[in-house]
Amino acid sequence: MNNLVVGMGEALWDVLPEGKKLGGAPANFAYHVSQLGLDSCVVSAVGDDKLGHELMDNLNGRGMQCLIEQVPYPTGTVQVELDEAGIPCYNIKENVAWDNIPFTPRLEALALRTQAVCFGSLAQRSIVSRETINRFLDLMPDGNGQLKIFDVNLRQSFYTKEVLCASMRKCNILKINDEELVTVSRMFGYPGIDLQDKCWLLLGKYNLRMLILTCGVNGSYVFTPGEFSFVETPRVQVADTVGAGDSFTAAFVASILKGKTVAEAHRRAVAVSAYVCTQNGAMPLLPDSLKD
Repeated sequence: MNNLVVGMGEALWDVLPEGKKLGGAPANFAYHVSQLGLDSCVVSAVGDDKLGHELMDNLNGRGMQCLIEQVPYPTGTVQVELDEAGIPCYNIKENVAWDNIPFTPRLEALALRTQAVCFGSLAQRSIVSRETINRFLDLMPDGNGQLKIFDVNLRQSFYTKEVLCASMRKCNILKINDEELVTVSRMFGYPGIDLQDKCWLLLGKYNLRMLILTCGVNGSYVFTPGEFSFVETPRVQVADTVGAGDSFTAAFVASILKGKTVAEAHRRAVAVSAYVCTQNGAMPLLPDSLKD
């Protein structure tokens, strides 16, 4: 059963102006993968508190598989403020449950039957979760189309050059947005070339199968050693952009695992993320027209 898709890292509550909504990039990713017809699982940690119990009830109510340990830290929350264009600004609480995801025998067994995993830099801000994520990646079977997706997801100051380099070495698909690419390029010492050339450079340097670059309203790109794809961003009425990038990654990965071409997967990812932008929160139900 090496066909499971895992979202690994932060599971938390996004506290939005209209109230709290379930969030965290890995949970968003796993939720949308499950909507697109694949078996998915959220790996994270919560506290033994009201928010933790509500988070588990919410995930279970959505029919999601979870491997979420209860640890003696508070359940994570993020204060989200939206600007006039619906673009979020995050205030992420520190030293919370998902900073302390333990490596367990159950997690080891899960790694051995995982076909694809999506992880980011945020959950690696603490050594406990960082070591757990890296052990999981190392245990995943190699070959047979296994995908290790590093969704850079830079937040506040919760990243280092060392973590980014190590994660790029362990992944085979890199997902990054244009602002993050500028930041990474400055850290790595090649700020003077254009965005596409930076992508080709990273693709070769880290021997990646694919690199996905999203540029908001300016479209998105997928680079592979033998193929290049660009899709314009549809114009939609934006409610907020929370979780849009996670839904993009989920739709792209689900399509690739279903045997779609890079171009087909890219178009599906753009359509799904555009729809999510028209809805409030990161986990709206997708219409049937986007699921197949």
